[in-house]
Amino acid sequence: MGELWIRTISNGLVRADKVTEISSTRGSLQEDQGYSLKVIVDGKAHVVIDDSEIQGTLAERLEYARHVEDALLLAMDEAKGSDVAMVVCYEHENERWSLAAAAELVGGLPAHAPPREMTGAS
Repeated sequence: MGELWIRTISNGLVRADKVTEISSTRGSLQEDQGYSLKVIVDGKAHVVIDDSEIQGTLAERLEYARHVEDALLLAMDEAKGSDVAMVVCYEHENERWSLAAAAELVGGLPAHAPPREMTGAS
């Protein structure tokens, strides 16, 4: 089974098997709109979605965020069956999760590239 990663909004990656919690909160700057979805790894929060545009009551926004959390869990379950390293990404424009092989995201590098020989100045 390949590794599974989750892409953050800052284009960082966190290992899905290290996630201990998935949480949603109201938008950090707006009380009347938005929500944030975070994954917690080693006690540190990593923001995966920060949607400041969604409107509605706090209860409606957090209910929507819970559906997005559920969809993330389903995407993670789907990716676990893969033999290659996979990345789960949120597509904000389509409001859905997508899966991509990690090698595709880095330009098609082979999964086990041979180490490069390092040359140093003498």
